Amino acid sequence: MKGKQLIPAVLASVLIGAALGGPATAAVAASAAVATSAALTAVTASPSTQTFYVDGEQVDLEAYVINGHNYVQLRDIGRAVDFGVEYDQSTNRVLVDTSSPYTEEATASTPSGVVTLPQTDEPLRLQEGDKVLCDDGTTYEITDLRLWEEPEPLPIYDQTRFPELELPKAEVRRFQSEYGDNLHIRNLYETRRMEYTIYNAAMNCPELWKDGVPTLNLYLGISAQNAVQMFWPWQEDQLTQVFCSAPGARFEVEAWDVYHNGKYLYTEYNIRGT
Repeated sequence: MKGKQLIPAVLASVLIGAALGGPATAAVAASAAVATSAALTAVTASPSTQTFYVDGEQVDLEAYVINGHNYVQLRDIGRAVDFGVEYDQSTNRVLVDTSSPYTEEATASTPSGVVTLPQTDEPLRLQEGDKVLCDDGTTYEITDLRLWEEPEPLPIYDQTRFPELELPKAEVRRFQSEYGDNLHIRNLYETRRMEYTIYNAAMNCPELWKDGVPTLNLYLGISAQNAVQMFWPWQEDQLTQVFCSAPGARFEVEAWDVYHNGKYLYTEYNIRGT
């Protein structure tokens, strides 16, 4: 294994961390009561605002703070530092092998009749009765799409001046609690809408241009939950106002379709400026 050091050193507690996650509106829902063997005390998990480095290079880790300690998925650490992580279901053991490189977990076959989200920015058109495969391996049935509307065409932008950015991973996050069964589907089509809209707004920001080339700092996908602003339904001026307030900042954008107990509610738009 490559000799890598992970900063900060709080990862001594991270290695046994639990995996928590969710888009902006689910950050509070992701806060969970956890129990220790010493005392059954409810604590709160909140998204970590710290940044993580491997050999001096920043890496993206989805981390949550519980009692002052960072918790992340062990597999994410293995991927970042490059050591093997496996789960033996027959013995219910997690196997860490520091002498082997990290390999991705084998993907289980999709059950018949279940919808798997494609990694594409084409509009997602689900139907009532569809069962969607979630990231946790469960299936979620879509029962009510009365509030869903056919998406508008994406805006036109100057493709000779701006690159089409890499899409984030298509994710399907499920959150079950006493308040209901919630689903968040990352909407890559609407994420593209946010990207192209910011490109058009950048045309009117002369401070972003140097020798005819834009110096825009834009990314698709939210890397942390602090400083995130969200809105729905789609309002172009709301996005451009946030962008134009500090066009030289780093911006991250993404959109999520939100479901509750099988019913589509709305598409949520998130923008983070730092």
